Amino acid sequence: MKKLIYFSVIVLVLPVLSACEDFLDTKSYTTKDGGSFPKNPDDVAQLVTGVYAQFNQIGPMSSDYLMIAELACDDRFGGGGEDDKSCQAISHLMYTNADEFSGYWGARYTGIARANVALNAIESMEDYEGKDQKIGEVKFLRANWYFELVQLLGDVPLMSSVPQSADEVKDAPPQVSQEEIYKQIATDLWDAYTGMPAVSYKTYPSGTATKWAAAGLLARVYLFYTGFYDKPDLPREGGTVTKADVIAALEVCMDKSKSGHDLVQDFRQLWPYSNTATAKEYPYVADMVAKGMEWLEGSENPEVIFATKFTNLGQWDPGGLVNYSNMFPTFFGLRSQSDYSATFPLTEGWGFGPVNTRLWEKWETDEPSDMRRVASIWSLEDEAPDPDEFEWGGDRQMEETGLWAKKMNAFGAYKDNGTLLSSFMSHPDYCNSSRDDYQLEHGTDVIRIRFADILLMHSELTGTPDGMNKVRARVDLPPVGSYTFEALQKERRYELAFEGLRWGDIRRWGIAEEVLDNIYGVDICNNQRWTTMKPQSPGGVKERYKLTKGFFNKPRQEIDLSNGAYIQNEGWNTPDANFLQLND
Repeated sequence: MKKLIYFSVIVLVLPVLSACEDFLDTKSYTTKDGGSFPKNPDDVAQLVTGVYAQFNQIGPMSSDYLMIAELACDDRFGGGGEDDKSCQAISHLMYTNADEFSGYWGARYTGIARANVALNAIESMEDYEGKDQKIGEVKFLRANWYFELVQLLGDVPLMSSVPQSADEVKDAPPQVSQEEIYKQIATDLWDAYTGMPAVSYKTYPSGTATKWAAAGLLARVYLFYTGFYDKPDLPREGGTVTKADVIAALEVCMDKSKSGHDLVQDFRQLWPYSNTATAKEYPYVADMVAKGMEWLEGSENPEVIFATKFTNLGQWDPGGLVNYSNMFPTFFGLRSQSDYSATFPLTEGWGFGPVNTRLWEKWETDEPSDMRRVASIWSLEDEAPDPDEFEWGGDRQMEETGLWAKKMNAFGAYKDNGTLLSSFMSHPDYCNSSRDDYQLEHGTDVIRIRFADILLMHSELTGTPDGMNKVRARVDLPPVGSYTFEALQKERRYELAFEGLRWGDIRRWGIAEEVLDNIYGVDICNNQRWTTMKPQSPGGVKERYKLTKGFFNKPRQEIDLSNGAYIQNEGWNTPDANFLQLND
């Protein structure tokens, strides 16, 4: 029986499987194939763009690692409507559907397959200027896909080359150990970092993976692997990646004369709510407007090491995923308010990821003068133009706290005639779209790696306060006198809140069981009924983490079709894992 993930792989690799007469006539008469494509740098650019495009496959709940990590960590709840059980289940380390992550699995392995095809084609070409950069980009992307997969699902299949015959794609590739996956990730990232040119990020279009992105992801992988698995170094082909290697890579990235990267002047310039259209009516950023400062997007932002690019030209496809539009603002936007002028600048969405009140309170206790708290969290009580008009439990909203993350939310803007647009991207200052579709008009980037994270990882690896203090100075906080791990943990939590990193941090630091219990006892509104957050399984999320170690469930259909090649992760074949069964 053929493996499901291989259906997409076969489609991608058949053009290079020439002379397979007993399988299919693979000669392409209407499209470019392995015999005619790529032949020049422009062809290579098209091929590599197809690999990047897998970042645009974002669907509801479980189609992007960032979404899953945000809902699973202690700083947010699942939220969504009463029927969005998947969101709520993820935040309790449970499932509603045994194939919850089949879309994610397929999208990521399609990306890996495309990367393999691209590398096979590019490496076989004669040398040309820019070849090493393109190879590095593809290896970075493949490493990223695998890093997401291994963090989420543990032991997974490894595909690092293009099949050369139809026989090679008949059976499911074997599930391999996490160490083998990390060896492949480290090898790809080391090759990318050492192979790509040390030039300013401005050399390439915004959204391009660079030497500096490879350095940042390498550090992130190193910290997770050595922390979570208690290992001294990261294995790679032909050797290891040591702490000294990672520190050296980060320090080259931190050299502005080489990378061009730096912190932006004002923390709020990183986030779309400071765009010119929204800022006109948003008092919170009035001081920025007065100084002539605004949202820095694309290549204008020196802090962005790597970002996923989107446009507001998205369309729904038959599979239910959205191409090109950034769906995160839709997922995290406010659910079903009849008057969004009362919640400006936040506008319409599906209500995923309400912020845990405990974070809001702890942040104020730890850093009472930290402007990042309000820069990162929208408080109904403190910021809504008309909080009395807020409709609690709109469209059966669940796990509502009155606190919403700002960094990737839906932001509106007023037109000159007073019309409130659900997405500022529809405003004349931007795309001036007549559609203003609240689900498809968000063309903002998703920042995956930024310079502040580079500085904090350097502090953590070197045990020095320098990087931390640069990050703190940007928001007018006093420097820490000396490095402590506790101070580093706090700084990462507050600086990088709601960017998909907290889940990995608490796992690699070994504190997940402890902090995940902090979601309980918090006041929440479930479909207009006030209650408190309670355990949804025996022993709660703490016990679920003990059983699973934070790995989620592999899609059952993939396991069934693998003929025994894949084994389900621990803790997912018990009734305690089924959210619907326990909370019917």
